[in-house]
Amino acid sequence: MTTLQIDGAMGEGGGQVLRSALSLSLLTGQPFRLSRIRAKRDRPGLRPQHLAAVQAAARVAGAEVRGDRVGSEEIEFAPGLVRPGDYFFDIGTAGATSLVLQTLLLPLALAPNTSNVTIRGGTHVPWSPCFHYLDWQWRPLLAHIDVPFDLTMTMAGFYPQGGGELQAQIPGDARPRPLELTGRGPLRSIRGFSAVGNLPREIAERQRRQALRRLHRILPDTEPQVVVEELPAASRGTVFLLLTECESGRACCFALGPRGKRAERVADEAVDALAAFLGTDGAVDPWLADQLLLPLALANGPSALRTSEVTAHLLTNADVIRLFLPVEIGVDGPLGGPATVQVRPGPADQSGQAREAEEPCSAGT
Repeated sequence: MTTLQIDGAMGEGGGQVLRSALSLSLLTGQPFRLSRIRAKRDRPGLRPQHLAAVQAAARVAGAEVRGDRVGSEEIEFAPGLVRPGDYFFDIGTAGATSLVLQTLLLPLALAPNTSNVTIRGGTHVPWSPCFHYLDWQWRPLLAHIDVPFDLTMTMAGFYPQGGGELQAQIPGDARPRPLELTGRGPLRSIRGFSAVGNLPREIAERQRRQALRRLHRILPDTEPQVVVEELPAASRGTVFLLLTECESGRACCFALGPRGKRAERVADEAVDALAAFLGTDGAVDPWLADQLLLPLALANGPSALRTSEVTAHLLTNADVIRLFLPVEIGVDGPLGGPATVQVRPGPADQSGQAREAEEPCSAGT
């Protein structure tokens, strides 16, 4: 099979290109060569988090890899067959465990046997979905389109120390189905989560109080339910999250509290993001639209999502998916604005789905 040549500077020019290419390579068997990795970032090349994703993808498929080292700006990746099994990966830093999991989830979910994946690193770090976003938003929507899995966190890991650990139990044999979320309908409920790790509980209480004050002004007819927790953690930090559920759509917004950031500011950031979503006609938040794109490209029919905001991540993800799969992806709005995302997969026998080894595997780092 001819090696696919990919320019890592395409689109937003960050780690999204690499992670999407790895997932798609595992799903299709298509080898690729990625150059100019993270070319548009201040520190181009593979960082530990990205290297962990490369090595994890290589392990689950027995891939041949060249250039897999920190700082490398070019890799070659040729996968074997995906092997479901038990895996443990340690990023070694506070790199995002969520992004490594998202790289592996679909290839293992489509395999015919169960996989158990444990990843150690950061569970609540900037510029990535935190564990609770995955658990409250990403996981339920994937289950809704018949890609079920269970998710647990044994230890929280905040940036910059990390030390957290998440576990995913993936039953396998998933076959994604289409999804249509183009109108969100009336607001049904708002739930929240305010938590601290190795910090006084009062900080989480302050986050909760500030958020409720703001929400009562913005949505006076709602009664948000916000729980407060103290997380087992290997490092210090806070998280505040809001999940808005409507008749058809849903949005999840969160903010993190590193050292020196006031609790009230953490709450304000999450509420501001929720208010921005509600100010549009979007049915899903911009992060979910991006994260659903690949599973919907593998579905057995067309899908449509109304996102509250078109992000560079979404457009970049679409560009990478088109390189590997016979799929039409249309976005009818501008960058930064709301839009309907149409996903029309090609014929099932061309999609490269279900490339997997029959025998499960047990492996670690």
